[in-house]
Amino acid sequence: MMTSRLLQGLFKHIDAFLMSCLLFTMLVGLFVLYSASGQNMERASAQLINIAVALVMMWLAANIQPHHLERIAVPAYVLGVALLIGVALFGHISHGAQRWLNFGVIKIQPSEIMRIAVPMMLAWFFAKRETSLRVTDFAIAALILFIPVALIAKQPDLGTALLISASGFFVIFLAGLSWRFLIGSAVITGALMPIFWSMLHDYQRRRIEILIDPTQDPLGAGYHTIQASIALGSGGITGKGWLNGTQSQLDFLPERTTDFIFAVFGEEFGMVGSLILLVLFSLIIARGLVIATQAKSTFTRLLAGSITLTFFTYAFVNMGMVSGILPVVGVPLPLISYGGTSMVTLLLSFGILMSIQTHKKLVATA
Repeated sequence: MMTSRLLQGLFKHIDAFLMSCLLFTMLVGLFVLYSASGQNMERASAQLINIAVALVMMWLAANIQPHHLERIAVPAYVLGVALLIGVALFGHISHGAQRWLNFGVIKIQPSEIMRIAVPMMLAWFFAKRETSLRVTDFAIAALILFIPVALIAKQPDLGTALLISASGFFVIFLAGLSWRFLIGSAVITGALMPIFWSMLHDYQRRRIEILIDPTQDPLGAGYHTIQASIALGSGGITGKGWLNGTQSQLDFLPERTTDFIFAVFGEEFGMVGSLILLVLFSLIIARGLVIATQAKSTFTRLLAGSITLTFFTYAFVNMGMVSGILPVVGVPLPLISYGGTSMVTLLLSFGILMSIQTHKKLVATA
């Protein structure tokens, strides 16, 4: 009886449906990772440790009341921007990118902090102005978003910059951004595309050119897209079976444990398996949107909406990238790809979602 009561208290702020979907998806990810890594048990074990750490972080976030999150929104954003400036001034350079701060015993990537700090900051900003929103408020919000995105894009880290742009945009949109402004912005963006094109790095322009025709450089920039397309196509309806994907097992498919793990999944489990994965992602997104609509404050509604739609963006961009309909931008498949930082960030976000859902009564009566 005491054990049962203890467990109930321990999991009081865990959303059962969302947790079930997350655990099942991560279990699928472990099986795919084991195959994608060439049946490397050490790699799978390392991912299991990443998941365990991430689940602890999720539990901690789920037990923090939303109004505490609102209080730390500004300090978290300011700290994140300060660290990004530190990266720009004296960051650690690796593989041609300056994305890390090396503190000797630990090396951190501040852009990961901003994946949560930016939507929290914008949700706080609009919550403080919900009764008297003006056009200038949206302009200030755009500036709040632009500063970290510009610093991250400069590193360069286009994939993370795009994802943080999306997370911030979703908050601004859900806060009441008009469709007329969106259409006008799209027209202006289209007109400024030649300028944006000139600002891109050579390798970024090359990615877009390869998207249009990957065969123009089949052994270079187009190699990833071509091999991923072969893997997905060869999977057919039901796939070749677990551990039997030739593109991955014979080392034709690059980055197969991270950015291109969906190609491994598609080859081994086919269209049927891919549809099941899409259903799992859809259930997670649907639950997140339900939590957002039931949220009792502007801050929690905007934050929950942004977290959910950003997760959708992660999945859509990765699958689109692997399928050849989007350029390769280095975005992992959420909950499936190997990686500790991305897993912790994702589950931390879902912990915030669970906090918003399970603390609704407290927020309503606060």
